[in-house]
Amino acid sequence: MSYFFLKESDLKDFVRKLISSAPVIAPVARKNKFVFADLESPDELRLDYDITILPPKKAFFPPNQTLLSFKENKATSAIRPREQILFGVHTYDVKAIDMLDLLFAENNADNNYLANRKATTIVAMTPQAVSGRAFWESVGKTVQPNGHDALMTKIREGYVFEPRTPQGTRLTKSGIFSQASSGQLDEASKCQSEIAAKCPEKLSHSTREISDKMRASFNNEKIWHTASLDCFSCGTCNIVCPTCYCFDVQDQWNLDQVSGARYRTWDACLTEDFAKISLGPAGAENFREERAERFRHRMMRKATYLNSRLGGPACVGCGRCSEGCVPDIADPVKIINNVMES
Repeated sequence: MSYFFLKESDLKDFVRKLISSAPVIAPVARKNKFVFADLESPDELRLDYDITILPPKKAFFPPNQTLLSFKENKATSAIRPREQILFGVHTYDVKAIDMLDLLFAENNADNNYLANRKATTIVAMTPQAVSGRAFWESVGKTVQPNGHDALMTKIREGYVFEPRTPQGTRLTKSGIFSQASSGQLDEASKCQSEIAAKCPEKLSHSTREISDKMRASFNNEKIWHTASLDCFSCGTCNIVCPTCYCFDVQDQWNLDQVSGARYRTWDACLTEDFAKISLGPAGAENFREERAERFRHRMMRKATYLNSRLGGPACVGCGRCSEGCVPDIADPVKIINNVMES
């Protein structure tokens, strides 16, 4: 495998050429926060970001996505993927994308997701800054990121660039790259270890220990009632999560009442109506009417239910849920540590 080096002074020219070849989605500043957005200029790029408000999954699984249009008895697919580059994705978010790739491909494959995903080249980035609620260094340690086409790591004078796929190698043609020296590779490895050590929160138990204890706590109503006491059931923790993949499907009819579109939006299992189903004339049934039940379900999904399918927890330790929760009760580290100590 070849390793390359890109000087700091050559980064903007590299990104400019990428923008000219395909849409580039990358982290940009929005006041004092960061978001993934289409780059119009390399000057907008902020590779020193700590965390983005929404995860990069929105590049191929948008919050609101048209699935098809229809008119009378004819339906037309809305699948129209664009070739694009997702640039500067932190490695923990790549792990989340790996999970979605698996979950959307198994059983009844989700072609709306897969078409957009296949058309996307991902350039991962070793984080340069760590958010105040991050714990990605201590969660799912046995699961490594795999779904990226290249990995960049910032060192003193530039970036070590490691292609992982032919698409990643092709990107080097758009920049002035040289072969990375052994010293540069050592420095990159050191930077990766040092930034991981800066995660401010930490899980103290193994994935297996956490999974087993979480399952055993299912019927401990006191734990879940206490943990969810201040929950607003707003669903913010779900919406900002990079591994959540639930969605709601609706049909929107045009005024002619014979045509329209079917679309989906991100959904959240913490909201009151998520598990509510119609019983027709008999009314409705809600399988998780109590917020403690919904709160428990979220944590079970993250820490134990999906482990056998994903090879590890359905959480990558980004800390978005903790930062987005107004009453500050969604932090998986606090919840899990409480369960482990109970």
